[in-house]
Amino acid sequence: MARHLFVYILKCADDSYYIGVTNNVERRFEEHVSGLNETCYTYSRRSLELMFQKEFQSPREAIAFEKQIKGWTRAKKEALIIGDIEKLKELSRSKN
Repeated sequence: MARHLFVYILKCADDSYYIGVTNNVERRFEEHVSGLNETCYTYSRRSLELMFQKEFQSPREAIAFEKQIKGWTRAKKEALIIGDIEKLKELSRSKN
């Protein structure tokens, strides 16, 4: 049986982005908001806003996507969040 996972992006109070993967976005968001884990990146950066989520059928694909976007520039993350695929393509082109 396939286990669905979601990659999500939170915007933190300090204007940074947090990217994670979970099988339940609503529950995980509430855990971040409540400060359940004091060592979590988001703990000292609350309040939080859920900006993006994408569902994956394969855990391998979800984890690969999470790692990929963690390496992106802020501009690319923001293009993804607003769904601007053309801007995302433009920002992905080599600058060389």
